[in-house]
Amino acid sequence: MVRMADNRIIAALDVHTLDDMKRLVYKLGDSVSFYKVGMELFYSAGPDTVRWLKAEGKQVFLDLKIHDIPNTAAQAVRALTGLGADLMTLHGSGGSAMLKAAAVAAADEARRLSVIRPKLLAVTVLTSIDADEWKKLGHTNSISQSVLTMAGAAKAAGMDGTVSSPHEAAEIRRLNGSDFLIVTPGIRPSFAQSDDQKRITTPKEAVQNGATHLVVGRPITKAADPQEAARAIAEEIREV
Repeated sequence: MVRMADNRIIAALDVHTLDDMKRLVYKLGDSVSFYKVGMELFYSAGPDTVRWLKAEGKQVFLDLKIHDIPNTAAQAVRALTGLGADLMTLHGSGGSAMLKAAAVAAADEARRLSVIRPKLLAVTVLTSIDADEWKKLGHTNSISQSVLTMAGAAKAAGMDGTVSSPHEAAEIRRLNGSDFLIVTPGIRPSFAQSDDQKRITTPKEAVQNGATHLVVGRPITKAADPQEAARAIAEEIREV
């Protein structure tokens, strides 16, 4: 029996063109229902990436990590809300005023367009940064302390969740409660290489730690059999 795609798994579309994106989505078929459109694809192929995925019945995580003064960030969110993405990101380090302005803009624009408001996520600390790099950047608090501070501020500002390492997921869950979304990159199943990610876990560990969604790129998209890779990850977290 073929199982339905697990919508906790978000496959990263790290390609340059609309045609490449379509080929990959068709190749994955019904094994994936949720896709990440990040900077690489969106800046190359534009809003039609999101529109096409939604027309195909897919869920979309639009990961552009908006980071600017509050008014500019709010207007960016307003402009993107009509595309229909399910999740959108801003950098948590942009501060509470920026996050609050974005939350208001998303809600206002969704009401104006009579569409479902995208869930907004605050990016905490990138999973490519480890403790040594964090210290070199001048931070005195640990990564985990900084992530928790940002996660608490994000919820207070009206964010629906965070994008955080699975290493911090359990503490964020305890801090922000059961309804808070925790989207975790840095997911590497046992059959995959770590590549440039440093703070990583397996899919099962991430979900056990409290993650609601797992962003998986190369372990799925570069696999010899992408559908089988996606289904193997889904099977790993099925009972969690």
